[in-house]
Formats: sequence, structure tokens, C-alpha cells
Amino acid sequence: MGAARVAFFLLLGKAAGAVKEMAVAYRYGVSNAVDAYQFTLTMASWLPLTIVGALSVVLIPVLVHTRYEDRAARARFLGELQGWTIGGGVVLAVLTYLLWPFVLDWAGMGLTPEARKMSLELNLAFAPAALLTLVTGISAARLRAHERHINTLLDSVPAVVILVWVMLAGAVTDVGPLMWGTLVGYFIQSVWLLWLAAKADGMWGRPRFALSAHQWPDLVKAAGVMLLGQVAMSFVGPIDQYTAANLGSNANATLGYASRLLSLVLGIGAASVGRAALPVLADIQSRGDALRARSMALKWSALMLAAGAAATLVGWILTPWGVALLFERGAFTAQDTQLVAQVLRWGLLQLPFYFGVLVLVQLLASQNRYRLMAVIAIANFGLKAVMNYLLAPVMGTAGIMLATSLMYALSYTCYAVVALKSAPGGHTAS
Repeated sequence: MGAARVAFFLLLGKAAGAVKEMAVAYRYGVSNAVDAYQFTLTMASWLPLTIVGALSVVLIPVLVHTRYEDRAARARFLGELQGWTIGGGVVLAVLTYLLWPFVLDWAGMGLTPEARKMSLELNLAFAPAALLTLVTGISAARLRAHERHINTLLDSVPAVVILVWVMLAGAVTDVGPLMWGTLVGYFIQSVWLLWLAAKADGMWGRPRFALSAHQWPDLVKAAGVMLLGQVAMSFVGPIDQYTAANLGSNANATLGYASRLLSLVLGIGAASVGRAALPVLADIQSRGDALRARSMALKWSALMLAAGAAATLVGWILTPWGVALLFERGAFTAQDTQLVAQVLRWGLLQLPFYFGVLVLVQLLASQNRYRLMAVIAIANFGLKAVMNYLLAPVMGTAGIMLATSLMYALSYTCYAVVALKSAPGGHTAS
């Protein structure tokens, strides 16, 4: 039932995201503004999303266990968690704002002068969004620990606000609608999720800067190891933007449209099971039934692998039609459709491996095997970086997508080997 609810919420949320992408394509087409937006979105959000990704994996099992503690102990941990999240978010927002010109000089050299100027303007929204992303991520983890998945639906709030802002704007001549839609959307999402998390926990978790809760030593140790792997994987987005920026004008925009269409399929099909699986597997592990958790994860993984293969076949056939249906209007031309469809097809090859590995990731996380997960993540990034270097000059933007597909093939192979060979209950936490 958890997976079904998440899938339903994801379907609604991704539908809103698709409509937003249609509005952006209609207003901006493949242009400098979209180049700037895609570059800024990826580069400014990579570190906050990396931190949220690492914390969520190690935090949800801790929060599941915390549900059974007395109210005072829960309030202490949640308050300290909130305090450090807000403090870290403020520091991250300030650093993002101050260091952005250097990021443009280093990674945005291939952007046009107009796109670079637009990126500086967009950073006025994405810098504070770093703080809001951390708060949103912690609130979402609190909800998922209670197996409540409304956060999946609220992931679409920024997209809806951007959609409204872009469509209500008059003549679109700059990135103002994208900037204000992003900032207001992230703010609404953050406040809304914080309120829902407080209702689920029965308390707000008043922020305080302390480390007195007993959960911190193990959590910090696990998060540090997990963060190492997440940082490695998080560089996939920036390295793609860097590679695309050096392929020529509008390559970032083309990659961005294809990536966001691909994310619709990834989200609806795979994230629904992945988000629902971790609290369930963590609960089974905590009761000592490791054999059942392993068997369940392997069965789900096989089903998801088959579903991904079917989705790839259907998607390969329907891609040109789908891109044209969603985007080909206004400033988005038939030539743009051909470019995006070609790139998207190579990205579809990752679906079986991405679908299949997602549940196995949750299995290892529920077993606290974070060191092994970090090693696999570093290997994945190494392959991705090499493949980008080899394939992008030959295939262009499509080569970036093929490199990602090869990366997920390696990831699935590693996780499958570990899951099949590991003895349930015989591992040690790492």
C-alpha cells in the first residue's frame, strides 16, 4: 500500500512537473535563458541535495527507532536535528551566493555571456533555496519514518509555482519568472512540509544547537561514510553540466529537457517503490528478520528490472511523439524535438538498472552497510567521468546520457552481487 500511495502522489507531482516543462518550452524554447536555468539549477542544488540524500538514507532508520522512545527523548533529538539543519542551511546559502561567480568562471566557461549574466541573476533565488532544501529534506524524512508519503506530492510545489509565474508573466524577456517562481515555490514547500512533519511527530522540534541526544554518535559516523559516496555520485549532475557547457550553445538546454522528461519516468516507476521500501525494510531488520528483508528486496528488484526493460522498449518507440506532444509549440521547434528525442533515447537505457538497483540500495541501507555503498558510489562516478570524457566528443549530448546508462548498469551489477552473496545477519554494520 505504501508503494501504491507513493506512486499515486508521484504521478500527480510529475504531471505538474511535465506541465511546467511544457510552459517553459513554450515561453523560452531552447535558448540562453534555459541554458542558464538548467546550469544554475544543477550546480546550485547539487550540494544541498547531496546532503539531503545522504542524511535521508541514514536518518530514516534512526527516526523509525525513535518513534518508540519517550516524548522527551524524541523532542530533544528532533530539536537538535532542526537546529543543526537550519544552521548548516544558512551557511550553505551564504557560501552559494558568494562563490557563484567563481563557479561560473570554472564550470560555466562554455556558456554565452548572456547566459552567464542570467545565471548570476538566478542565483538570487537558488542561494536561499539551499537552506529551504535542507529543511524540506529533513521534514520529508520525518514523514517517511511514519510511512506517510505526502511529501512526494509536495515535491511538485516549486514546479506548480514556476508554471503559474511563467504563464502569468507578460512578455518573457528575462529569467525573472523562473527566479521568483523558484524562490516562492521552495519556500511554500518547506513551510508546508515542516507543518506536516510536526503533525506526524506530535511536536515541532524546537531548534537548538546541541549534540546531547544519544542518536548522534552513530548517526554522525554513518552519515559521514554515506556522505562520501553521495558526494561522489552528486558530481554526476555538475560534470554533465560542465561537459554539456563545453559542447556548444544550447547543449545544456537540450540535456535539461531530456533529463527532466526522463525523471518523470524514473520518478513514477522507481522512486515510488524506493521511498516506500526503506522504512519497511528498516522495520523488518530491527525485528531481526534479515532473511525476510533480503528475500523481499531481491524479489522487488527482479520485478523492477523487468518493468524497466519494458518501459525502455516502449519509451524508445514513443520518444519522438512524446517530446513533440509535450514541447513542440511556441519557441520550441520541430528541430528541437529531434535533438531532445535523440538524447532521451540513450538515457532510456538506464531504466532497467535504475529500477532494479533502487530496492537493493534500500536493503543495504537498512543493514547499515554504508561503507560498502560509498565504495560502489565512488566506482560509479569514476566510470561516469571516464565515459563522459570518451563519449561526449563523439556522440555529443547523447554521449552524456549513454554514460549515465553505463553507470547505472555498473551500479546494479555491484549491488546484485552483494545482495546475492551476502549472508543475512552475518554482516557487521559499516
